Amino acid sequence: MSATEPVDADVPLLTQVVEDLPVEPVEPAAPSAPAAPAAHVDQDALDALADQLERGLLERLGPEIDRATARALNGVRAELTVSVMQIVRESVAAAVAQALHGQKKN
Repeated sequence: MSATEPVDADVPLLTQVVEDLPVEPVEPAAPSAPAAPAAHVDQDALDALADQLERGLLERLGPEIDRATARALNGVRAELTVSVMQIVRESVAAAVAQALHGQKKN
């Protein structure tokens, strides 16, 4: 509906609806009750629960952690093997070149 269209007399305006509502007095909010004291927690029970949670998590996550660790270790081992092989080849090539260069001088 645009501002130029006539207003339907059967549909009340929001201001009319609000004006028709009964006015209730506003009461001040009651002060909030103090928080209840924390229940006493048995430290031995907490320790036992922590142990159970740890065992449960290790049972479920242990195999996946082992697989991820093995995968990472294999990747590092492969990279290290390639690096060492490259260093050895370069060292051998440099040693052979130096030996050949020394023989040419004699």
